[in-house]
Amino acid sequence: MLTSTDVHAAAERITGVVRATPVWTTTLDEVAAGLTFKLEMLQHTGTFKARGAANRILAAREQGLLDPNVGIAVASGGNAGLANAWAAARLGVPATVFVPQSAPAAKIRRLQAAGAQVVATGSEYAAAYTAASEHVARTGALHCHAYDQLEICAGAGTLASELLAQTDRQLDTVIVAVGGGGLMAGVAAALDQQDISVVGVEPSNAPTLHSALAAGEPVDVSVGGVAADSLGARRVGDIAFEVARRRQVTSVLVTDEAITHARRLLWERWRLVVEHGAATPLAALLAGAYRPDDGERVAVVLCGANTDPTDL
Repeated sequence: MLTSTDVHAAAERITGVVRATPVWTTTLDEVAAGLTFKLEMLQHTGTFKARGAANRILAAREQGLLDPNVGIAVASGGNAGLANAWAAARLGVPATVFVPQSAPAAKIRRLQAAGAQVVATGSEYAAAYTAASEHVARTGALHCHAYDQLEICAGAGTLASELLAQTDRQLDTVIVAVGGGGLMAGVAAALDQQDISVVGVEPSNAPTLHSALAAGEPVDVSVGGVAADSLGARRVGDIAFEVARRRQVTSVLVTDEAITHARRLLWERWRLVVEHGAATPLAALLAGAYRPDDGERVAVVLCGANTDPTDL
């Protein structure tokens, strides 16, 4: 079970490896609440996932589970792959990243530039995941999951620990995007002992958490839309589901149109560049999917910046 103790241990472990990202407090006429943005898109590799990757590898090294000659393996052509490749290079171990054959050449070049060996296999993520698992069984590489491992989730939750200190705990609600749920799980666990609510926001055409809560268990969903590159998991993780139910995380959905509007507003009003998935929490406020009370102190996590800025 993921708890605040795991997040605190992760925070100590990755201090000096990842960046402490800033916060910025502002107001929006469209939202009655006071807003604090956690600018996590300024993290190494452009997303929060660097935190979990660093924590996973360092924890494994402490426990004697990491062979420094074999290194790590991960299935992901997106943010998780890049974060794990970076963390492995930062900590001096090899990384093998398995991607679908459909992975864009630009992403493969970024992974290779980060020092990873890239293996393209199959037409979908599932095939890449199977190949990564077989590589782990064959070589003894450390498996780094994109979102459903305790150390990965705990590392992600360290941004909430930072946020608490940066705001002197003057918060009522933290709003985060949900794909596989690792970020939401880490944030909610970090706030275990706090009187602070967590709201998880998903695209309406990729409702992994929403569907799981309705069904009473994680279920497969179809995935599509503008945020599918970062919020494209087909099923919420088991860790995330347990934390969401235990912490009574509020789940809301937003449309692609709302996400696109929020992303563009962040650019036009404040020159903040984020990917569509990172704009999803703000979309919930702008579209009224989550309506804070007057005076509610709300933090919005802007979790990633790996995007094409030409369509802002």
